[in-house]
Amino acid sequence: MMKELLTYIAANLVSDPDAISINEKVDGDEITYELHVAADDMGRVIGRHGRIAKEIRTLMKAAGNRENKKVSVDICD
Repeated sequence: MMKELLTYIAANLVSDPDAISINEKVDGDEITYELHVAADDMGRVIGRHGRIAKEIRTLMKAAGNRENKKVSVDICD
């Protein structure tokens, strides 16, 4: 469910949703998502002063809290 949420958020931000890929790393109750987008869309995902990236991480942490998981999102180039 959380991977689908991250995909939905990213797809609505970028201009090339087909270039989105998400790698999921699970370590016990900790989940790390690596979000990869097209180089041209990095600014759209990170936002001015990192505000959009911060809000994406906040939403994902909230979704993880509902399932008693610790969730983090890395935006990779």
